[in-house]
Parts: sequence; structure tokens; C-alpha cells
Amino acid sequence: MEALGLMNAARTIARQAGKLILEVYQRADLGIVEKADTSPLTEADLAAHRHICQALARLAPELPVLSEESAALPRETRAAWRRYWLVDPLDGTKEFIERNGEFTVNIALIEDGVARIGVVYAPALDVMYSAALGLGAFMQDGEDACRRIAVRPVPLAGGLPRYTVVASRRSGLDKLEPLLAKLGQYELTNIGSALKICLVAEGKADLYPRLGLTSEWDTAAAQCVLEEAGGTLCDESYHPLRYNGKDSLLNPYFLAFGGSAEDLARLLGP
Repeated sequence: MEALGLMNAARTIARQAGKLILEVYQRADLGIVEKADTSPLTEADLAAHRHICQALARLAPELPVLSEESAALPRETRAAWRRYWLVDPLDGTKEFIERNGEFTVNIALIEDGVARIGVVYAPALDVMYSAALGLGAFMQDGEDACRRIAVRPVPLAGGLPRYTVVASRRSGLDKLEPLLAKLGQYELTNIGSALKICLVAEGKADLYPRLGLTSEWDTAAAQCVLEEAGGTLCDESYHPLRYNGKDSLLNPYFLAFGGSAEDLARLLGP
């Protein structure tokens, strides 16, 4: 199946998973348990995981699926994968538990370490972001028509750039001050999940610095959306994030920016 067909199929699967998530979200009891690393897990995480894995297996039986809620896989197994699906069935479980709406379903197709297709769906907001390499980035708000999105030039205030910065609600906030000091004028907003990267892609924010731990399934889908919208998602050395190339599934610290890595390097320096 070609990229456009795979992207549209992934959009449908993400929307179906979102419906399952909302069924749990609307209940008084979210079915919360604690994982081995003490992070929370809900019935919604598991329902979305099961649906996405089964649907992707029917869509493309030849492609492995790596989900946050999968059993741990050894590096030797993953190393043999040139092309596979990378999934976070419910990104922002803590936001889900707090019922603030800032959680997403993330589905990415990885090929040779690069996110080639990305779908990020926010069920509570009914907002869908999607992209495929070379085809552009798109957003659909509810039942509205799907529209192309792009990053924006940084707005000016008094003739000088004024950056809109989005950041995590919980992680790495203590490390942000030195970086933010380099921006001059800025406005900071705290938001959960992959929505932060998508807001940069949509042109509602300019920079998302993540100076805390994330996993590969947290970023891959949104990275595809951002890059196809004209932005960059890179590590602190300004190299783009790549997937399945190391023993750990943890990402380095990263920066999502509404421009090129070269422009970001000029802004923040070495």
C-alpha cells in the first residue's frame, strides 16, 4: 500500500482507538494500575493498545508493531526491523487521569530509522494531525475538512522576535531557564503529550524544548508531522532524532522548532 493509503488507514485506526479511550474517560473509574516503573496505566491504555496492534496487523501483516504497552523486546529482535509501526496508544496518561484533554494516540511508520508516516489524534479535543514523507502535513478539527498546515515565521513585538514556547507540565522545567534566556522575548505555556510538537507544526507555537526523558513512541509520529510542516525536531547537537538505532528506546533531550536546524543553532548557539 502506498504512503497516502497507509496514512489514511492509520488515521482511521487512531480515531477508532480514540473512541475506546473516551469510553473509559467518561467513566468514574479509570481502571488505574501501576506499571513496574511506577508510572500509571489505565484500562484505556490497554484497550487502545489491543485495538491498534490488531488493526495494524490486519492492515500490513508483514510489518512488526512496537507499542509502549508491548512486552519488552530485546535489541537483537528490533535490530532486524527495517520497517515497522511505532505506537503510543495513549500518550499523556497523567493528563488522561487529570481529565484535562491533553492526551493523544500516536502512530508512526518507521523506515530505516526515519518516521515516514505520522498520525497524532487527540480524542478529547477531536483534533487529528497527520503527515507522510513528501506529501505534507495536515490537520482536521472535528468534522471540518482536512487542511494543510505549516510552521510560521516568528511574530514580532516592537520590531523584535517574540517566541511562543510550549513545555511539558512536569519534566525538565528546572533546566529551561538558561535556554529561555537566549530567546529575548517569549511567552511560555505548559501542555501535555505530543500536542506540543503539533502546535509548533500548526504554527501556534515556535519552540518546544524537552530537557527531560521521553521514549521513541512519544515523538516519532509528531516528528513526521513537524518535519513535513517545515520544522525540525533535533537533539542538542542539532541532529534529527532517529529511531531503533540504539540499545535504549529513550530519546535524548530534544528541541522542536518551527524552522531549520541551522536557524535553531544560530538562535541558541553551541
